[in-house]
Amino acid sequence: MPEQPDLFQRQRAFAAHLRDPAKVPGPDDIEDRRMAIYRDLVFNNVSALLAGNFPVMRRILSDAHWDGLIRDFFVHHRAKTPLFLELGQEFLDFLQSARADDPRDPPFLLELAHYEWVELALQISDVAPDRTRLDPTGDLLEGRPVLSPLAWNLSYRFPVHRIGPDCQPDAPPQVPTHLVIYRTPDDAIAFLEINAVTQRLLILLEEETPQTGREVLGHIAAELGHSDPDQVIAFGAGLMEDLRTKGVLLGTTR
Repeated sequence: MPEQPDLFQRQRAFAAHLRDPAKVPGPDDIEDRRMAIYRDLVFNNVSALLAGNFPVMRRILSDAHWDGLIRDFFVHHRAKTPLFLELGQEFLDFLQSARADDPRDPPFLLELAHYEWVELALQISDVAPDRTRLDPTGDLLEGRPVLSPLAWNLSYRFPVHRIGPDCQPDAPPQVPTHLVIYRTPDDAIAFLEINAVTQRLLILLEEETPQTGREVLGHIAAELGHSDPDQVIAFGAGLMEDLRTKGVLLGTTR
């Protein structure tokens, strides 16, 4: 239709003004009082949605800092999805690739955003294990343990799970933070702070070449140069049972 190109141009101009009203003038034939309704509606809705996705970040940033961050998101990011549930991923992508340098941003901002996004991603994930191939009560030492696809093994420079209004470190500690963030059998989101050895255990359990729990723990004992491998295996057996109780391990393959 001949009027479509003009319509598209008007839509783009309208949207450009909503994204960056300080630099892009509004349409000449719409009074600013009416445009202000659209400006506030779009900005406030997205701000409220992202505040719900990233509640800790919202609490630790001042109103002016938060509003500036959301405006920067509007101006410099082009979302690839119209789905509200995926807006958190778009915001994280923006922080990773397009966020303008701002001295007000705390050094842990990106890691905190990722941590908060993981919680949302696990809540809405529709990934499910093939339980027909699982033995939930299988022997974790002699069988091949199965890690839940809803348990994410992550490392951060900052202790992101402790950050809040009363905990805002200026620099990362010497030891990184290792976390397992997972969805429990009753669909709650939980986290478990782990050490480097437990993280190594989970990494080995995820490898494509399947190994029994005993083989994995023996491998770890060798890496540690431990004088008594049986002690490592005994400790690891109890650890794996605890991880199964929490839902991080689902059992063994049949």
